[in-house]
Amino acid sequence: MRSARSTVASPPSAARVAARPNGAARQLPIPTVLTAVVALLCVVGLVMVGTASSVISISMYNSPWAIFAREGIWMGLGVIAFGCAMQFDYHKLRRLSPYLLTITLLLLLVVLVPGLGHHAEGSSRWIGFGEARVQPSELMKLALTIFAADFITSRLDEEAPDRRVMGPLLIVTGLGGGLILLQPDMGTAMVVACIAMAMLFISGVRLGPVFKILALIVGLALLYAMTSSYRRERLISFLDPSAHSNGSGYQVMQSLIGLGSGHLVGAGLGAGQQQWGFLPNAHTDFIFSVIGEQLGFVGAVAVLLLLGTFVWLGIRVATRSPDRFGGLLAIGLIAWVASETLINVGAAVGVLPVTGIPLPFISFGGSSLVITMIGAGILINIARQSEGLTLHRTGAKARQSSQRSPARLHSGHGRGR
Repeated sequence: MRSARSTVASPPSAARVAARPNGAARQLPIPTVLTAVVALLCVVGLVMVGTASSVISISMYNSPWAIFAREGIWMGLGVIAFGCAMQFDYHKLRRLSPYLLTITLLLLLVVLVPGLGHHAEGSSRWIGFGEARVQPSELMKLALTIFAADFITSRLDEEAPDRRVMGPLLIVTGLGGGLILLQPDMGTAMVVACIAMAMLFISGVRLGPVFKILALIVGLALLYAMTSSYRRERLISFLDPSAHSNGSGYQVMQSLIGLGSGHLVGAGLGAGQQQWGFLPNAHTDFIFSVIGEQLGFVGAVAVLLLLGTFVWLGIRVATRSPDRFGGLLAIGLIAWVASETLINVGAAVGVLPVTGIPLPFISFGGSSLVITMIGAGILINIARQSEGLTLHRTGAKARQSSQRSPARLHSGHGRGR
């Protein structure tokens, strides 16, 4: 008679292999593929930031490697944060969500206080000193995602009506988005709104109110954009950038020139023209244009495929999550990365207004990169727990099958000898 310990410790049997879906034994686990995709995106980002920033780095720091070195430091911090998030049980985030949201809202208020918030280029978005500055608006993306997943899960478990799901969440989103708009940072406010709307949509609330709220948000965003001459010029130039090529449409026109000059395979790493100062913010907001110029259509499509693969795998993680909170959390993280990708690439190719949103994992950035890496680590933690639960269930079914048909297993082992 077998003991329970010997049964658990036994090697995989034919029944366990047979219990897997066809081809499952040859498939790489989703956490492994996600980790590889993140690693590739980070390598691409580090290389492209280095090539796009060499000239401006000389003018600012008297060294072509200064910005590249800073990106390397932030990337190292991001990798550490990524590894910690992978190992941290995402269920524990539910207890931390209200504290994280409260701290983030307080930091968004601190940014607006003269003398405490760091003011640059007409915006007050950073706190800290020297190079050790962080953007609380970036932290708001993560805080809102975790809070919304916890809040919606609690309300759905209580079978609360739709208004009790939508109302409080939209108030919190509006508060955070409003503080971000005061910085001003319309692009990040749009991403925060996209996260909340995606999570409400997937939660199963009635779509009518959601679409009305979405229309209201779009209307308010347009109204807010028209109240500022700077944003109004950007919005108007987006409709016809060539008519404003010497003013508000200059960045978009240079971005399109860079993308077009790359042709199929590009001019080669470091061989483009845009990094010589023709394209402002080449290593941040318009890194995709530099990729298209230096790596061509092939390189640009490869980057989009990597980001698309991350989103697609994230959706699979959400559908396979072992619980509702994990599924909602995964959807929020994917909506975050997907909306930033669409807004950044849309601005680079001239189909969306320029808002200053970074390209996830690739654009130069400090807190934005580290916090995005934390989000990716949380997503992989959800995937790992889902894979572990699936293997546990498969193993349990295999053991039940072996107990029901011992003769078949015995004969099968005999044929294999």
